[in-house]
Amino acid sequence: MCRLMVWVFLCFAVTGLYLSRLVLAGDVTCSGIVTMRQRSEVISITDFGGVGDGKTLNTKAFRAAIYQIQHLSRRGGTMLYIPPGVYLTESFNLTSHMTLYLSKDAVIRATQAGYGIDAFNGILMANGNERVHFLLNICSSQDTDSWPLIDPLPSYGRGRELPGGRYMSFIHADGVHDVIITGENGTIDGQGEVWWNMWRQRTLQFTRPNLIELINSRNIIISNVIFKDSPFWNIHPVYCRNVVVRFVTILAPFDSPNTDGVDPDSSSNVCIEDSYISTGDDLVAIKSGWDEYGIAYGRPSSGITIRRITGSSPFAGIAVGSETSGGVQNVFAEHINLFNMGVGIHLKTNIGRGGVISNITVSNVYMEKVRLGIKIAGNVGDHPDNNYNTNALPVVKDVVIRDVWGLDVQRPGSIEGLKNSPFTGICLSKINLHGEIKPGTSPWKCSDVSGAAIGVSPWPCSELTSPGQTGSCSTFI
Repeated sequence: MCRLMVWVFLCFAVTGLYLSRLVLAGDVTCSGIVTMRQRSEVISITDFGGVGDGKTLNTKAFRAAIYQIQHLSRRGGTMLYIPPGVYLTESFNLTSHMTLYLSKDAVIRATQAGYGIDAFNGILMANGNERVHFLLNICSSQDTDSWPLIDPLPSYGRGRELPGGRYMSFIHADGVHDVIITGENGTIDGQGEVWWNMWRQRTLQFTRPNLIELINSRNIIISNVIFKDSPFWNIHPVYCRNVVVRFVTILAPFDSPNTDGVDPDSSSNVCIEDSYISTGDDLVAIKSGWDEYGIAYGRPSSGITIRRITGSSPFAGIAVGSETSGGVQNVFAEHINLFNMGVGIHLKTNIGRGGVISNITVSNVYMEKVRLGIKIAGNVGDHPDNNYNTNALPVVKDVVIRDVWGLDVQRPGSIEGLKNSPFTGICLSKINLHGEIKPGTSPWKCSDVSGAAIGVSPWPCSELTSPGQTGSCSTFI
């Protein structure tokens, strides 16, 4: 009877929280592409020996619970409930037809690299032996042997940071469908500082793990969860379709390397809405593979909607690239609020990437304290190896940026295409970017670009304001 009551409460709580925010907001939403399902069964991590004391290793409990969900295959799926507490665990895999539900004050915390040392480390902390604790913490930061390795993504050909494989994401899924990660704003904590330090010290052997990665999956909802201190990218759906990321908070220090917020990668029908992101890299970055590997794999990102995002970062707010070799099409972003940014809107690619970036619309953006307002560039990003084709030139066309207001913007914009592949159909409308420009510096820098600008201040470069330039943009601005 008790379990039945808990099940009823949780089903109503999760659907009520999700739908009430939708109804109360009264805003346009893309989240309807995936249905928030009520599960027919609820199990708790404590049923499998989970202990939320922040010290006990719960890997076996998580894996056993998910194994049961997978093999019992209850009709309607199963919810794995995480009660309040701090649950330390190594990485684990999700399965289809499951909801991972984090209650208020629940934390799923990644072990730092090398749990065996960390466990002893915790014992020493409890005994107050700070000197030995410090020494062991140094050792644990170098021990990654216990973290699983997986193959590189075929569209990347190698790990994003280093040749070879890559460390598996903290929460991982491959080939699943009907998966929900939600709750009452509980926290998934990647404890990324150890990984960031290894990156800074150049002691990594393989590419750092993402916090959450879903591969070849569909019908995914991630909502009402806090993501904290990812070792690398935070939420990475790759080769996926029908993905909703909504009402999430993503946090990492400004100086944390490569801690992108949400990176849809060679994925379609992705909805990212109503979230706050403050990290050390791009808030949202749309990708589709890396140079010759991405060209060969040939899977674009398309149908990406980004709406009502607020955040800050030393890098970009809304980004496309730089890994765009499979192509990026049909992106719509609106109602974006950016503070203390490196770049507000950044489309980036490079020689050797290939791929077509087209039909990109960004509108209703407010930015404040930004180094560079708008940047569209054909010379950004590194290469996986020296085998990329220098004749594989990217195509950038039909980009609309409109209704942008900025304060304390050091430089309004830079749009630099490629000599042998100029950017075309770049359409700017109703853009006002205010700030003190350094003496002797032009507010806009442009080359190898064509399009039009209407109602833009400061007045942009001549490539976008010459008579007769509005033709390709007449339907957009």
